[in-house]
Formats: sequence, structure tokens, C-alpha cells
Amino acid sequence: MPLDKTYLEYPLRRHGMDHDLYPWTNLFERKPVEWPNGAKVALWITPVLEFFPLTPNEGPFRAPGHMVTPYPDYRTYTTRDYGARVGIQRIFKALDAAGVKATVPMNAAVAQRMPGLVKEVTTRGWEVAAHGLDMNALHYGGLDEETERKQITETLEVLKTASGGNVAGWLSPARSESENTLKLLAEAGVQYICDWVNDDMPYAMTTEAGEVVSMPHTSELEDRHLLINLGHTEAAYEEQVLDAFTLFRNEADKHGGRILHLALTPYVIGQPFRIRSLRNILSKIMDDKTVWTATGAEILTAWKAQQT
Repeated sequence: MPLDKTYLEYPLRRHGMDHDLYPWTNLFERKPVEWPNGAKVALWITPVLEFFPLTPNEGPFRAPGHMVTPYPDYRTYTTRDYGARVGIQRIFKALDAAGVKATVPMNAAVAQRMPGLVKEVTTRGWEVAAHGLDMNALHYGGLDEETERKQITETLEVLKTASGGNVAGWLSPARSESENTLKLLAEAGVQYICDWVNDDMPYAMTTEAGEVVSMPHTSELEDRHLLINLGHTEAAYEEQVLDAFTLFRNEADKHGGRILHLALTPYVIGQPFRIRSLRNILSKIMDDKTVWTATGAEILTAWKAQQT
């Protein structure tokens, strides 16, 4: 039986993207961006604060890092708890010593259970970004829209109240989204999202509820990805981060300012045998006088001002 001819018809088959979320553009042909004080590279650090419930969710998948053995999985649970109890404090000290700002994506459950950590972030003048309710509250295809809207609304309300300020950024638990996530985030007033990893610079996304900007929150240089998933050594981790920094600094000479993003996992890089790698990286990068250390919201503001 032959296929109906409409089977091969696709209205969005065209040059560029096959959707209307954002247009296709060549990174190296875009208008150059200038960072404050002539900086070549914006250094964006995001130590994440997550709460993994001891009982995993019953959804379609578990967030990376969730429980793995039969209940109660104290080994995994307490390893994750180490990050919030100990590892994050080492990260605070390392970033303070280097004079580096940060954006801290956190679950609403962290703000409720450990308000002292929110204070640690806000008193430093750092940025709080939203990271969902907890690591059970996933966003995924087929999730009921009203359920997802409530998850987003509650997350933002908790974090705004706890931090005493606006929450501009959003990182979905497990970086996962439904078909409605972007629209619901724009509807809720979120300015930038960190789930899409297809660029080195920000770009605007169009939703039914308005614009939201995708920020280059890379997973390739994430400590957990390199050190745990891929099993690289700490020396290799340092080398890869510094190689990326060198490339971005060189590209900036011709193509304008770049962003070096580092995602930090407190229960990984905050271990006593790994924290030195973070200190080494920050020391070498901050020795370069062409670096601007900034929060995601600050980078977004500077970028947006140059997009007209």
C-alpha cells in the first residue's frame, strides 16, 4: 500500500531551524559583544545546590545523581548531603579567595531546609537561580501543564522569599523540559534558562508567553561529567578548563567577548582531594586581567544591551 503524499510533507522543512523557537545563526558572524572594562572573557561560575529525596520519584526517569540501590540508599543520600554540609563551604572559600562571583542554582527544598546556605549566597552579593522544587520534581514530555505550572510557580515563590530578591535564571532538574516548560517559564517572568547546551553565547528564544534567553550553561566542562561520568583525572579537568579559557580569550580578539562557564557540583569538586583543582583553575584564570567575573543576570544584562 503506497504512502499518502502528505506523509512526506513537512511545513517547517526549510533553511535553518525546523521550528520557531529561535533562528539559525553562525556564532562567528554575529555582532561582537563587548564586556565591561574591555574584558575578553566573562567567567560564569554556577555551584549547584540540590536536594535528592531518599525516596526517588516514580516518574519516567531519575535525575542524574539520584538514589541507585534499594531503599534506603544511605550511601548515595549522604554523599549528596556531603555537598551541602561540607563541599559547598570549600567552594565558598575558593571563590572568595579568588574574588569570583557566582550564580547558585538551588532547589526550593534547599532554601526551605537549609536557609543558612541562602544567606551565604545573598550576603556575598551572588545570584540565586531556580533549580526546581527538588530532584524528584522533574519536567518531561507529557507532564500535565497545570502540574508543571504549579511546580514552577512554587519554586520561584520559595526562592524569591528566601533570597529577598528577584530570581532571573532557571536550570531544570536533570536539565529536562516538557513541551511547555519554556512557555511556562516566560509566563512566570524567568529571564534566562540554562537547559539548552547548543551555543557558546546567549541567544533569544521565542515562546507563546514571550521571550526567554538561553544562556551557555555547558555540560561539557561540568566537574561531575568529567570527573565522575568520564572518569578523567583532576589534572585533565584543569587542563580542559584552561584550554577552553585560552581558546575563548583568543577568539575574543576577532569575534568579541566570550563566556567561560563552569558548573560545579559541591559533592564532587568540594571533596578534600579535588578542591585544589578548583583553586588552581581560578588562580590561573584570574591572573589574566582580561576576565570579567559576573553572575548570569549581569552577563544577560550586558548582552541584551548590545542586541539592538
